[in-house]
Amino acid sequence: MGIPSHTIIILLSCVVVLSYLFNLLSRKTNIPSVLLLIATGIGIQYFTKYQGIGQVDVSKLVKVLGAIGLIMIILEAALDLEVHRGKYKLITNSFFSALFIFIISALGIGYLIMQWLHEPFAKAFLYAVPMSIISSAIVIPSTSHLPEQKKEFIIYESSFSDIIGILVFNYMIMQDLFSIGTALTFGGNVLLAVVISLVSSLLLLYILSKTEVSVKFFLVFAILSMVYASGEIIHLPSLLIVLVFGLVLNNSRRVIRGKMQRWIPTDNLESVLAFMKSITAETSFLIRTFFFILFGYTMQLEVLAQPNVWQIGTCIVLILLVSRFLYLRLILRSNLFPEMFLMPRGLVTILLFYSIPAGKSMASFSEGILFFVVVITSLMMMIGLLFFNKEKYKYYEREDKFI
Repeated sequence: MGIPSHTIIILLSCVVVLSYLFNLLSRKTNIPSVLLLIATGIGIQYFTKYQGIGQVDVSKLVKVLGAIGLIMIILEAALDLEVHRGKYKLITNSFFSALFIFIISALGIGYLIMQWLHEPFAKAFLYAVPMSIISSAIVIPSTSHLPEQKKEFIIYESSFSDIIGILVFNYMIMQDLFSIGTALTFGGNVLLAVVISLVSSLLLLYILSKTEVSVKFFLVFAILSMVYASGEIIHLPSLLIVLVFGLVLNNSRRVIRGKMQRWIPTDNLESVLAFMKSITAETSFLIRTFFFILFGYTMQLEVLAQPNVWQIGTCIVLILLVSRFLYLRLILRSNLFPEMFLMPRGLVTILLFYSIPAGKSMASFSEGILFFVVVITSLMMMIGLLFFNKEKYKYYEREDKFI
């Protein structure tokens, strides 16, 4: 006997309301809402077991929600980013921060997995890539009370980390990784993605500026999703399309000039931009809610009892910390707090982990390691935010004591 439809509606509504309460609690306590959502999913799993209800396979739904969430989160981040000369230094610093920390983390974690689990480095590195990506889905909503400079750095850095990580992952799942042909094919795909990004962005802006109907967001979202999914099928880094579209829309007055304004009047885009920001934030929130609850539902806590899980997991977290310290302190020469601890792993990490092809998977690598790293890095972010004193930061900045 199936569950009545009205019961399902009530349950789904309760989940959304609970997630809003978690968000409010997170703002007051700095406890990442993602941890509360995962804990809720685990609670649902054990409750259904206690009631004698068999566990439902939701792995495909997790992947679909993850892909949609990825589009929404990158779009949400891009719609908050302004690009102009005054931001060039910030953008450059955040890009190289994301790149350097990603490379050092991935190499370090790959070497650790290779030595510990006695696997080939190519496979070990593939598993290291998802765990080297900062989760913009978790960190961006948590930066609301940070000073503007720190907030913008984290938004840019986590967005670049997502893009770099996904590009590298797409390359690593290709065949004949070290052949010139593979490298040229991948480089051509990236270039093609950039061209498609620009053309698609201008086309979407034209549609937005000319369409009279009030319901525009889901039209744009459907087109972006279609382009993204098509790009994934032919192995294009199509997330670039989403990022470029968001950046072009948010910076339309700087991009669309001269004769282009005849075709795409930027005055019409201001109201569209405000609406897009609002609906994107709401949709991202909804997707994140169900994604992390379902992830918690699929998680088996028993795996955490395995010594390998917390031993390898602890070493991975230490590698992430050391690589972050090296760049922020020795290269960028920046204040470490709280940026040092703002490195949660989440939606992108989980989504890529479940996207590893069967031919490149490792039976010796436990899912518990992934769960351990996601939870511990989220807890570290919570600690960093709890101990960050905004007033003290302003004082040091005013007295020129802040580096």
